[in-house]
Amino acid sequence: MKLLITGGGGFVGARLARTLLARGQLGGQTIDRMVLTDIAPPPADLLADARVEARTGTLLSQTTAFEGEDFDGVFHLASAVSGECELDFELGLRSNLDSTRALLDALRARTAKTGKVPRFVFSSSVAVFGPDPSFAWPGTVADDTLPAPQTSYGTHKLMCEYLIADYTRKGYLDGRSARLMTVTVRPGRPNGAASGFFSGIIREPLAGIATTCPVDPEVSHPMSSPSQTVDGLIKVYEATREQLNGRLALNLPGLNVRVADMLAALEEVAGPKVRALVRFERDERIAGIVANWPSGGTAKRAEKLGLHPYTNFAEIIREYIADCQAGPNAAETLKGLQ
Repeated sequence: MKLLITGGGGFVGARLARTLLARGQLGGQTIDRMVLTDIAPPPADLLADARVEARTGTLLSQTTAFEGEDFDGVFHLASAVSGECELDFELGLRSNLDSTRALLDALRARTAKTGKVPRFVFSSSVAVFGPDPSFAWPGTVADDTLPAPQTSYGTHKLMCEYLIADYTRKGYLDGRSARLMTVTVRPGRPNGAASGFFSGIIREPLAGIATTCPVDPEVSHPMSSPSQTVDGLIKVYEATREQLNGRLALNLPGLNVRVADMLAALEEVAGPKVRALVRFERDERIAGIVANWPSGGTAKRAEKLGLHPYTNFAEIIREYIADCQAGPNAAETLKGLQ
C-alpha cells in the first residue's frame, strides 16, 4: 500500500511514520511506499528508509500533483498551530482551510478517475470545544458535547471535520477525524502553539533550564503522550465504519490533569531541584486562549476501540525520559537529572 502523511516532518508525523514503518503494515496491507510532506525534510532515519519519499514545501503547493497518485491511505496532520492562527489570520486560513480543501479535492479527482476510495484520517483537536453562552459549559467535554470553538485554530479544525464528513458521505473518500488531546511532552524547541507551555514546563526543567508557566496552577486540561496519540491515530484508521458507529469525529483519550499536578509529578520523577526551575509568570494572551479550552475530556467511543489514557502524569514524564535516553542528545535533553 501507498501512504501519505502530511506534516510528516513534524514531531507527531515523524513518530507516526516510524511506528508504521516498524509495523510494516496497516489495516492488513503491507506498506510498500510512504510519502511524507512538510515544509522541512523529515529526520534522517526516515529518509534512510527505502520506502520513504520526502517532499518539501507548503502542502497547498503540492496538492495538484496528488491527483495523479494512488494513495491507499492518508494521515492529514499538517496545520498552522493555535498561537500562529491567532497572530496571523491569513496564515491560518491558508495552512488549515485552503490546504485541506485542496487536498480533499485532489483525492476526489483521483477517486473519480479510478474508483479507488482512499481512507483518510484527519488530526482534529480538543480545541473544537469551547464555552457557549447559550449552554452551560461542562468544562469536561465528551464525544456528544456541542463543538463551539473560541479560537481560529479550533474553528478551522471543526470546519475541516465537516468537510471530511461530507466528502465521505459523497463517496469521495473514507474519512474520519480524531480529536487529539494536547500532546505532551514534545521534544525540541517551542513552537507557536498556545499549548506549548504544557510541554515546556516539563521539557525545559529536565534539561536544566529555568522556565515560566503562563497560567495558574489550578488550570486543568486533557493530555496525551506522544505514543498514545500515535496509537490513537492508527486505531482510528483501522476502525471500520461499523465500529465508528455514526459520526466520523471522535475524541481521543486524554489524562485530565491540573498544572499543579503536572509539577507535582515532575518533582516525584525528577526531584525538587528540577521542579524549582519552574516559576509562574502569567501571560494574559496565553491564559485567555487556554481559558476557552476544555478542562478535561472523555472518549467513550475511542475506548470501545481499545484506547485508554495513562492513569497519572508521571507515566507521561517517564515516557519522555525514556525517549530522550534512546536518542542521540540525552546528555543535553536530560541535563537537569545529572
